Amino acid sequence: MDKVAFIEQLREIVKPYAKNQAALANINASTDFINDLKINSANLVDVVLDVEEKYDIVIQNEEMERMLNVQAAMDIVEAKLSEK
Repeated sequence: MDKVAFIEQLREIVKPYAKNQAALANINASTDFINDLKINSANLVDVVLDVEEKYDIVIQNEEMERMLNVQAAMDIVEAKLSEK
């Protein structure tokens, strides 16, 4: 998966939940969903559900717990897509 394209798709997914729009505008692989984008933990679950729907994958609870930044999200989605 193209990293730039994934980050753009992820930006659209997290946009409704991000409280820090400046961080959202500069999203990159090291962007932290909670600390940088100010997404609360309840909305982080919504982000995971939206990612599952977008890519037609199922993210397990232990993977969800690791999905705290853009790079982790990319790694998990790539791993799930490669299993298909």
